[in-house]
Amino acid sequence: MWFDTILWLAAIVAFIAVEAATTALVSVWFAIGAAAAMLTSFFTPSLGIQAAVFAVVSAIALAVMVPTLVRHRQVHKPPVTNGSPLTIGKQGTVLAAIESGLPGRVRVDGLDWQARAETAIPQGARICVADVDGAVLLVVPVHESTSVE
Repeated sequence: MWFDTILWLAAIVAFIAVEAATTALVSVWFAIGAAAAMLTSFFTPSLGIQAAVFAVVSAIALAVMVPTLVRHRQVHKPPVTNGSPLTIGKQGTVLAAIESGLPGRVRVDGLDWQARAETAIPQGARICVADVDGAVLLVVPVHESTSVE
């Protein structure tokens, strides 16, 4: 009798350890099922019944929680940050000269950014944001003939 209980307790600990290591909700369902099976082990010595309770409770926990998590992820979209694609196409001024392949500083919409460019751009020149790489703007020089969008 106690062997079954210890087995399910070890399974709970193992599933929780896997869950803590991954933080991706991959084994919490099985930890819930193992807890139900451990509770069942107090009332019946049959390992077959305990395993059936484990399987059924794990499946129910999975079936109930996955749709809820999918809805939660759809409702909570990641926030728009300063480095978002909304910055693409905006123009600014070079604060610290940008050397080819080396970062410099630019000001776009009143905010200072680290920026990179494929060509050297001197301090004071006008730039246009072509892309965003994390918190670094990828910029191109703006020529007088370039129209502002």
